[in-house]
Amino acid sequence: MFHKRMNRWRVPKGAELTEMDKKILYYQNKGCLVPTRKLIKTPEQIEGIRRSGVINTGVLDLVEENIHAGMSTAEIDKMVYDYTVSHGAIPAPLNYEGFPKSVCTSINEVVCHGIPSEDEILEEGDIINVDVSTILDGYYSDASRMFIIGKTTPEKEKLVRVAKECLQVGMEAAKPYCFVGDIGNAIEKHARKNGFSIVRDLCGHGVGLEFHEEPDVEHFGKKSTGMLLVPGMVFTIEPMVNMGTWEVFIDEEDGWTVVTEDELPSAQWEHTFLMTDNGLEILTH
Repeated sequence: MFHKRMNRWRVPKGAELTEMDKKILYYQNKGCLVPTRKLIKTPEQIEGIRRSGVINTGVLDLVEENIHAGMSTAEIDKMVYDYTVSHGAIPAPLNYEGFPKSVCTSINEVVCHGIPSEDEILEEGDIINVDVSTILDGYYSDASRMFIIGKTTPEKEKLVRVAKECLQVGMEAAKPYCFVGDIGNAIEKHARKNGFSIVRDLCGHGVGLEFHEEPDVEHFGKKSTGMLLVPGMVFTIEPMVNMGTWEVFIDEEDGWTVVTEDELPSAQWEHTFLMTDNGLEILTH
């Protein structure tokens, strides 16, 4: 019988073991899933991702300044594209696996991957996730924010607030030499405590040199499971919190838009993070 090959931490031949090597090998010898060396970003790569993150944050700041009832999501897309290219960068979603736009705009019951459209007009009371990803000099960054259009219901306000709290709770659970499962466990507990559910079919991910890298960062699960997180790794945490069931479906017409199964609202916040010796550094806001 063939078994899937586990990630292995390999020490270059003849190299002296560092403290990081010793710690990772300790967990590896216990049978834990550990990163490969290629997932540890160099200082030069980290600086490149950080610069990409500055532009990504600038895009979201611009959206926050201008988003309002009566505008189309296509206007958001144009704003994102124009700002990104004027700063010498590329919108990562544009033409990614056939995605036709520069940003994902996901309103109310749309969980993620909503496609901007001239026909989609923001209305008073809507909640919308704007998910921006940027490539600068080959380096990727990724973040999203929720926006409440005008005044909405107390239930939607709570959903948006708790989703942001879930991101914060996940950040606090992420320590050097902890596991992905520690993040997901903390997030799921907080969502459930507030009467909400966590989407299980989508997750955060490694990022930096590619749009999506290892590890998968699930937002539910058990402590001490999943990949070991060590200094130098770059990844997103992006919990998708639903008012009703955690189950979702993909719109058959466009093949992208993810919608809650019960069509109740969903909210999501996302940052790109660098794991350091002292905890997480936020590379995008």
